[in-house]
Amino acid sequence: MSTEKKITGNDLVAMGFRRGKWMKDAIAHINTNRLEAEAMLQYLEQFKLPAGIELHTKPIGFAVNIKADSDLEQDNVFKVVNSMKTLMKTPTLVNGALMPDACPTGPDGTIPVGGIAVAKNAIHPGMHSADICCSVMLTDFGKINPKTILDAAHAKTHFGPGGRDRDSQFQLPTALSEAFEHNNLLNDKQMISIARSHLGTQGDGNHFLFVGTSKKTGNTMLVTHHGSRGPGARLYDKGMKIAERFRKELSPDTMKQNAWIPFHTEEGKTYWEALQVIRQWTKTNHEVLHNSVAESLEITIENRYWNEHNFVFRDGDLFYHAKGATPLDAKFMPDITGPRLIPLNMSEPVLIVEGVTTGSNLGFAPHGAGRNVSRTQHRKNKTGTIMQIFKEETKGLDVRFFSKEIDITELPSAYKNANSVRQQMDEFSLGTVIDEVMPYGCIMAGDWQKNAPWRKKRDKRQKRRRS
Repeated sequence: MSTEKKITGNDLVAMGFRRGKWMKDAIAHINTNRLEAEAMLQYLEQFKLPAGIELHTKPIGFAVNIKADSDLEQDNVFKVVNSMKTLMKTPTLVNGALMPDACPTGPDGTIPVGGIAVAKNAIHPGMHSADICCSVMLTDFGKINPKTILDAAHAKTHFGPGGRDRDSQFQLPTALSEAFEHNNLLNDKQMISIARSHLGTQGDGNHFLFVGTSKKTGNTMLVTHHGSRGPGARLYDKGMKIAERFRKELSPDTMKQNAWIPFHTEEGKTYWEALQVIRQWTKTNHEVLHNSVAESLEITIENRYWNEHNFVFRDGDLFYHAKGATPLDAKFMPDITGPRLIPLNMSEPVLIVEGVTTGSNLGFAPHGAGRNVSRTQHRKNKTGTIMQIFKEETKGLDVRFFSKEIDITELPSAYKNANSVRQQMDEFSLGTVIDEVMPYGCIMAGDWQKNAPWRKKRDKRQKRRRS
């Protein structure tokens, strides 16, 4: 019986090789051919990878366009600044910034909401997150009763999980369908099916449908806030897997959430093209809702504009990852048609802004939806019944929850102080307010999980067990 020692993966790792798909076949080849010493090293030479790209020894500098005006904010600022310091050691990054509405969104080193990270020739899927192209669109309907618009929109929109049933689906434009089919990351049956069923849906969380009147003209305006829904989430998952493969090969010391896809690779160019298709899908997602309101009321649209505030923007070989930041610079928006939109909370105006690029804002403004505490902590901080809290915080407004269940974590007190954000916008030159959409009312998903089918089934099972 042979006692010859077999080479294992641990042996190859001890020799300085990194694990990968190649290793299984290489081990089999070495053991089958009984390669030893110099012969084995010569064979393994083909699998030797260059030394991993090291992290920056010190964080790349970034602009801090935020200051604390309370103890609660002090803790928030401390966390986001420290997270950015860790993030800015990522090898690809060359610049960054924090906005006044910044808040933590994960473990240390994760880009905060309200953060901007500029990478050279690299796309970081984790820095745009699953809600790719979260964005806002405004339609000006002229002199019409805001309630009329809100009622019509309520009949047309869709909040909550999943998509529309076949009878209520919007038509996916042919050009957009073909764009999905022509991209390897988007061309699968389930992806395209979801692109059809999720069109005209707004999801949950802080996404909303807001109706108000222009402070300047008195016209009634509809503003929607949502992202790319299922298609974007699926692309994000694929992007993170691709980035992780590159991370293991190129920079194992980089945090998994900060892995990147090199732009010059085939994968990088395909992913970038897929992002542009998802961007167009998301814009269409807004448009079908706005257009359906106009069509149902047989009224004319007077004006419309939109912008993303959670996306990757390109300028030459630089990729600006804006995780909750509004682009001010026109170079970031090829289809720009007007000013930008910054929503604050349901009881505050949606700000209509313009601005210029500076060394500290990098061409961006806040996106307006920052928090100082988590949803869970906010619930714990509130006293009184849900209805009491709701009535107090929405007085004078027509606020509706699509699920018919109030979500107090989306009420105004859940968000940062709007006046403070506006003051810091002025202080740090983060855009000039040229008009405001004064609030009439809004629709949000609400606490849809309270009566979710899975929860009802669970409660029913528990009730049967107790009886």
